[in-house]
Amino acid sequence: MSSPRFHCPDGLTVAAAGREYTLPDAVAHHALRVLRLGVGDSLTVFTGSGGEFAATLVRADKRHAIVRLDAFDPAEREAMLAMTLVQGLAANDAMDHALRRAVELGAAAIRPILTSRSARMPGGDHGARRLAHWRQIAVAACEQCGRNRIPHVHDVVSLERLLAERAHDATGLILVPDAAASLSAVPRPAQSVELLIGPEGGFAPAEVAAARAAGMTAVRLGPRVLRTETAALAALAAINTRWGDFGG
Repeated sequence: MSSPRFHCPDGLTVAAAGREYTLPDAVAHHALRVLRLGVGDSLTVFTGSGGEFAATLVRADKRHAIVRLDAFDPAEREAMLAMTLVQGLAANDAMDHALRRAVELGAAAIRPILTSRSARMPGGDHGARRLAHWRQIAVAACEQCGRNRIPHVHDVVSLERLLAERAHDATGLILVPDAAASLSAVPRPAQSVELLIGPEGGFAPAEVAAARAAGMTAVRLGPRVLRTETAALAALAAINTRWGDFGG
């Protein structure tokens, strides 16, 4: 069984190997109170910017946990193809599910967007908490799946702004159930992929037309209409199978 993994984003460097390190309070609480780790147990610590430390819990009390950073491993587990999930805002559970699975499947970034049929993004502190929640989902998913680089969850923008700002050196795909082309007909991307998934109500025809005018290709996955969170998972998995690291 692999050791539990903890994200500690406070500037640890390779030179820290061999030293002792005090886990942040929230991490210590999770390690000691939730996972019930004890002195002598193994764990993995990573900063989110690459690589990880094999560590051992050497001292603990009710609130604090100190580990020894035994060795640094520069392991990289990023997808072979840089994929950005552009996700139309969905209801809370569906959005959380799409974000979590996107991280597990190797998305390098997630861009939540507002469309004419999407869920609304609350303003003020409520909106800030929602965004912080999504970013914590990305961290937790990396802890679970073994990634050592945290994908960036961007601020929410409108579809219009997304299309105006998109990188035209990336292969842009918009998932549309009745598109003429299937994903299997798309040529291998030269650099990266932007995958645009609609909210629960799908895209309005004018939005599909705007995406195509901005250089994106409308594609379908198959004969069935998928829920938004299922579509994100299926499309990213299919991209990994065709051009990514699922083959080996």
